[in-house]
This record gives sequence, C-alpha cells and structure tokens, in this order.
Amino acid sequence: MSLLEHVQTLAAEVDREDSPYGYIPSKGIALTFIILFGISTLTHTAQTVYFRMWWAFPTIILAGCLEILGWSGRFWSSISPDLGDPFMIQITATIIGPTPLVAANFLILGAIIRILGPAYSRLSPRAYSIIFVSCDILSLVVQGGGGGIASSASDRNDLEGAKLGSNVMLAGIVFQLVVITFYAILACEFLVRYTHNRPVSKLFARKKRSDSLVTLSSPNTPRGFMDTKIKIMIFALAFNTLCLFIRAIYRTIELADGWNGRIILTEVYFNVLDGAMVVLAIYTLNFAHPGVLIGRNMGRSRSALDAEKNDSALELGRS
Repeated sequence: MSLLEHVQTLAAEVDREDSPYGYIPSKGIALTFIILFGISTLTHTAQTVYFRMWWAFPTIILAGCLEILGWSGRFWSSISPDLGDPFMIQITATIIGPTPLVAANFLILGAIIRILGPAYSRLSPRAYSIIFVSCDILSLVVQGGGGGIASSASDRNDLEGAKLGSNVMLAGIVFQLVVITFYAILACEFLVRYTHNRPVSKLFARKKRSDSLVTLSSPNTPRGFMDTKIKIMIFALAFNTLCLFIRAIYRTIELADGWNGRIILTEVYFNVLDGAMVVLAIYTLNFAHPGVLIGRNMGRSRSALDAEKNDSALELGRS
C-alpha cells in the first residue's frame, strides 16, 4: 500500500481514530520532544558561536531544527488527527532530520584521526570527511527528494507517485545505513591500528617519524597522545553513532514493513527507537562537545592546513 493510500484509508476509518498514523499521536510526548530538541538546539547554537565552530550550523543545528519541525507536525496531528499535511511534515522531517547529525560525526572522527595519527587511517582526515560527508549529503538529497515526491503526489491524489516517493525515502535511509556501517568499520580499524601501533603503511610511518618539525595536530604526526579528553570524545562519538545506527535500522524496517504494517502503526516504537535515539545522540554532543574536548581548530594547526590539503588532493587523485 502506498503512502497516499495509507493516509486516505486510515483517515476514513473510525476504528483508526481518523488518523493517518493509525493512532492519535500523544500531545504530551510530542511537546516533550519539541522542548528537548529546542533546548539542545539552542545550546548547540550558543556553543557554536562561543567556540566559533561554524560547521555545526549545517550539521548539528540543522538536525535539531528538522527534528523540531517533525515533532511539531506530530503535535499538530495530536490536535487535528484527520489532516494529512502535518503527517507529511513529520514523516519527511523526522526521516531526514538525523542525516546532518551523522555528517557531524564524520567531521569529528576526522579531527580525532588528525590528532592521533593519520598513519593509522586508510584515508587522510580531510579525504575521510569529504568522502563520507558527500555520501551523507547524497543520502539527505535522496530522502528529501522522496519526501517531496510523496507530498506532491499526495496533493494530486497520485497513488503511483506517492508509492514512488516512499520507495525513494526508503532507498535514502538504506544508503545512509550502509554509509554509517562503513564509517564504523573504518573507525574501528583506525582505533585498533592506533592501539597496537600498526600504521597502514610502514613506509609512511617511517617517513613521518623522520620529520622533526611535525606537531600534535599536524597531518604529519606519526602517533599522537590519547589524553582523557580524546578518550571521552571517542566514547561519546561511539555512543552517538550507536544511537543513530539503531534509529536507521528501525526506520529501514519500518518503511520496508509498509505503511499499514504493525511497526509504523505502533507509536511507542517510534517514540523510543526514533525520537529517544536522536535525543540521546544530539545531547551527547552537548555534554561531550568537540569544542571542549578537541578544540575549535578540530585538531589542526595553521601550519598543517596546507599540507593536509595537498595530501588529500594526492590521495583523492590516486583513488
């Protein structure tokens, strides 16, 4: 059953409480999540300005704003459960909302690699960020495009278009899940190599050790020191990624199960496996903020920026 058919069918059924959700969303739960995301987003905005980490605006803060929009749609539905517009708003915004937050994780991991030693990573920090953030943007475009197709088709009563939009959104989430999986695998490999002091290339490592001018934050650093702040950042990043991974699995299963499936018609699943997971993820970066644990330069020294760009260009050219 397509999204449009689902909305039309459920809106006409009294035993489904005149709601395209199959239930009436809890007003209290929706308001709670709006407040939680609002507090976190405002805090992130203040932290971003204070540390001048402007990359957080199109990543963490954008994610928070999208979640506020999505849960506002659910709050609207709790008041007017028979309307289709708030349903479309919440389904689109909550699906694409965490995607910019995933991009923030990619950037933070790049900073950790930069500090601990690029020799232990298969990609340079800059190349790592470019590749994975680009994939995340593609995922966002696909999911947003699917939501737009479904919404436009719903306005035109186009069943086939609504079904196409639903499938496109599902494809975007599956792609994001694959990207997160590869990101986690490469991150784990980096940490294992760092822990056991096994660089990806021994020749690369020997070359870096011979350079006496390198600094801790330089991409030429053979092996940086993992202090308490970096350890906290790594654990926070791992927990954040786990929450977003659980959420991505849930949304994949939810959409694959269909718009009339048991999973999408059960509110508690959505509240716990989507809303709560994203709240935990975004608040983790409030309490374990990279500005405090890594620094506003994200592990870079000014003298290292040009060298890092050159290394990344060469690496991307070889790939």
